Amino acid sequence: MGEAKADRVLTGGRIFLGLAEGFAEALALRQGRILAHGTSSDLETLIGPQTDVIQLGGRAAVPGFNDGHQHMLLYGLELDELNLHPSRLGSLAELQAAVAQRATELPPDSWILGRRYDHFHLDVGRHPTRDDLDTAAPDHPVFVTRTCGHVGVANSRALALAGIDAATADPPGGEIERRDGRATGVLFETAQQLIKAVLPPLEQTRMIAALEAAGAAFLAQGITSVTDAGLGLRQRFDDYLAYKAAQEAGRLPLRVYLAFTGGPDGIEAETAAAGLKTGPGDERLKIGPIKLFADGSAGGKTAAMTLPYICACQNRGLFVYQDQELDDWVARYHTAGYQVAIHAIGDAAIEQALNAVEKAQRSHPSAGRRHRIEHCGFTHGAQIQRMARLGMIPAPQPIFLYEFGELYVDVLGEERPATAYPMRSWMSACLLPIASSDTPVSDFSPMKNLYAMIARQTHKGRVLGAQEALTLEEAVSALTLNGAYGSFSEKQKGTLEAGRLADIAVLDRDIFAGPPEALLEAQVDMTFLEGEAVFSRL
Repeated sequence: MGEAKADRVLTGGRIFLGLAEGFAEALALRQGRILAHGTSSDLETLIGPQTDVIQLGGRAAVPGFNDGHQHMLLYGLELDELNLHPSRLGSLAELQAAVAQRATELPPDSWILGRRYDHFHLDVGRHPTRDDLDTAAPDHPVFVTRTCGHVGVANSRALALAGIDAATADPPGGEIERRDGRATGVLFETAQQLIKAVLPPLEQTRMIAALEAAGAAFLAQGITSVTDAGLGLRQRFDDYLAYKAAQEAGRLPLRVYLAFTGGPDGIEAETAAAGLKTGPGDERLKIGPIKLFADGSAGGKTAAMTLPYICACQNRGLFVYQDQELDDWVARYHTAGYQVAIHAIGDAAIEQALNAVEKAQRSHPSAGRRHRIEHCGFTHGAQIQRMARLGMIPAPQPIFLYEFGELYVDVLGEERPATAYPMRSWMSACLLPIASSDTPVSDFSPMKNLYAMIARQTHKGRVLGAQEALTLEEAVSALTLNGAYGSFSEKQKGTLEAGRLADIAVLDRDIFAGPPEALLEAQVDMTFLEGEAVFSRL
C-alpha cells in the first residue's frame, strides 16, 4: 500500500512553523491536519494526482492568527451602529450631524446607538453630554459609547427610560456624572448597565448574522481563532445561545473560546445551570473562563493606578470591587473549577487581582489553572514575577500602543507608557503573553499588532519603551501559539507542526524579510481553516 498523499501542499515560500520549530519551505496538509513539513523536494513524494499544490512564490505563511481577547459578537452587532471613530469625525458638530442623520432614517422613539467616539480627539476636548445628543435627536433615545467601551453617554430620552436622574445612586463600580445638580448623561463603567438593561431585545437571527459578518471579516485578516472575552455583556445568556445556535447551524465561521461575565451582574447562574464551566466543547466552540472586571480603561481615566493621572484632581481611576469583594468572587470561581480572567489595566488593579488569585490558590491549591489578567497594561517587575509564580497569563493588546499611545502620554506622562504592555519582560519571565486586539475597542489587524510589538511606536511615530520590543518571530508566536495556550489548545493549534490543525494564513509577501514598516501594508492573500480555503483575496 503506497504512502498517503497530501490533500494540499504549500510550497516555495517561507513558512513559519513556530518559535521553537523555525521555518520550512513546504507544508503538506491532509484531512484537516498538518501532514508534514520540510523542503520542497522532501514533500514531492506526498504529491499525488489529486493534490492541490499552491505555489507561494516567495510569500510567507504562518499559523492562523489567534486574537486572544476581543468581542466578536459585539463587533458584529456594532457593524449596524453609528461609527463615531475619530478617523471619521473630529468635531462635536460632526458627531451630532451623524446622530441627526440616523434619526431621519428611524421612526421616532427608536434607539440610536453609536460607538467608538473619543473625546480626546473631539474639538471640544470633552465627552458629549445629554444636551448635545438631545439637540441632534430630540425624538429618539440615544446612547453612544467611547472607544474603550468603559464610558457611555445617554440623551434625556434614554436616561428617562432607564430611570436615571440626579438622585439616582451610583451603582457599585460605576459613576453617574453630575454637574450643577443634574445628570450630564455621561456614565462610567457599571453605570452603563442601567441603559443596557432597557435596550430592546435582539432576535437570535440578528445575533447569528452578526457572528457570521464578524467571522468573515476576521478570516479576511488571517484570524482563525478568537476569544470572545465577555459573553453576557449584550444580552446575557442569549449571547451564548446565539453562539451555540450558530455552531449547530454551521454558521460559525471560525474557532471561538468563550469567556462568560461573572460578578453580581454576570451570568454565572445560567452557565452553571447549563453545566458550562471551563473545558467542555470542541476546538470550534469551547467553554473558557469566567471574567471579572477590576477596573476601567486608561484612556477613560478609570483604570485603577497607584499614582494619579495628570490632572489637578488627583484621580487614580476606579476600582469595580473592594478588595474583599474581589477576593470572594475569585475564590468562588477558582474553587468551582473555572479558569478566572480578570480585567485589570492599572497597576493598582493588577495588584488587587494578583492578591485575590494568590489567596484563592493558598486556600484551594490547584496547579495548571492558567488564570488570566486581561489587558494587564501598566504593570511592574515584582508583579510580573508574582504572575510567573502563580502560573498566570497576561492577555494584553500591544496594538493599543499604536492606536492609543499618544493618549497614554497625555494622561499619564512619558514614563509610564514606556513600560506599558511589557512583552519582552513577560517573555523573559517565561510567561506566554496573549497578543490580542480587544475589538471593537481597537482595530483587529494582526499586521498592526505585530508592528506594535516589534516597533513599539504610536501612530505618530513616537517610540514607547524600545526595551520591550520583540523580534517578529516572537511577535507572531504571541499572536498564535500564546492564544492557543491561554485556551488550553496548544497541542491542537498555534504552530504548524505535524498533527496540528491546518489553520494557516498566507500573506502577500515575506514579512520576515522586509522592514518593520512594511507590516502596515501587508495583507492576507489566503486563509485556511482545517486545510480548507475559507478566504482568498486573489
